[in-house]
Amino acid sequence: MKNWLKILPLLLIILAGCNDKDEAGAKQVVQKESDLEVSDTFTSGSYTMIGEEGRLGFIYDEAATFKVGQPNKYMWHFWGPDDELDGRFKVIGTNQDTNEEVVVFETNEVAGPHNGADGHTPSSMQLPSSGTWELDAYVGGELFGTVVVEVK
Repeated sequence: MKNWLKILPLLLIILAGCNDKDEAGAKQVVQKESDLEVSDTFTSGSYTMIGEEGRLGFIYDEAATFKVGQPNKYMWHFWGPDDELDGRFKVIGTNQDTNEEVVVFETNEVAGPHNGADGHTPSSMQLPSSGTWELDAYVGGELFGTVVVEVK
């Protein structure tokens, strides 16, 4: 019995150490970096757009690429029913390398059909640092879609 009492604290220490390792492994999975890729381009009417074909995108060509801190004009296009296109439009950008988050653009509403899309809105956007940026587009407070761009 005395031997068992001497071994018990050692067993508790070993079990606690194993438990910490399991938790550390779980934390690594949660903190795993995103492997986002730049969104695909597609054609709508006579324009090349970047985004999610049939859902959302903006006109994007060599002249419209993102350069750190330089504003540029971008025409957003949306495909969907009228009730999804009703409300305030807001774009929140997140740098996937640094987790920096900024409000990239806001406007009170989405305008009507344009260039084959169900809705559109002109914007001026700039991003403050280089890297891969996830642009989450919200309409009426709901996430409408995401466009991923590279900023140089």
